[in-house]
Amino acid sequence: MKFIKTHIADVVIIEPKVFGDDRGFFMETFRTEEFNKHCAVREFVQENHSKSAKGVLRGLHYQTENTQGKLVRVVSGAVFDVAVDMRESSPTFGQWVGVELSAENKRQLWVPEGFAHGFYVMTDEAEFVYKCTDVYNPNAEVSLRWDDPALNIEWPITVEQQPSLSGKDTEGLLFKDAPKF
Repeated sequence: MKFIKTHIADVVIIEPKVFGDDRGFFMETFRTEEFNKHCAVREFVQENHSKSAKGVLRGLHYQTENTQGKLVRVVSGAVFDVAVDMRESSPTFGQWVGVELSAENKRQLWVPEGFAHGFYVMTDEAEFVYKCTDVYNPNAEVSLRWDDPALNIEWPITVEQQPSLSGKDTEGLLFKDAPKF
């Protein structure tokens, strides 16, 4: 696997080596020793799988308790995946990383604890799989506004098309009002 640092050092893109022929392909998607060496020493305790239609935007989410690091990837379709640094002591506080993850490019993204996370579906549908370092705690979940001008995230959304949001994401907090770490 290839581990690629982003402009936010703790957020890492992981590219697997893919071995393929006319019958299909094989790739290793996770190895603890390599992950610990290049990303962070973590134990994953929960894995989730979601499916979403084109135009769905999920996030930006994080938890103030049971803080989750997430190792995310797409197994069908393509998404634009975003991580926002919510750590006040960080030199990249308030900055974001955006990466296209797809079944085709087979990339993964490590989103550490202390980040808000979300994604936008760019294909007819997408299946999103992610490992978490802590369990889901709906009572501690925060939704940050996806379109906060202070963050200025460059989502690949056309002017004529508004994303499909859940109720909690429609009511997301502005960055200035959201709890920080």
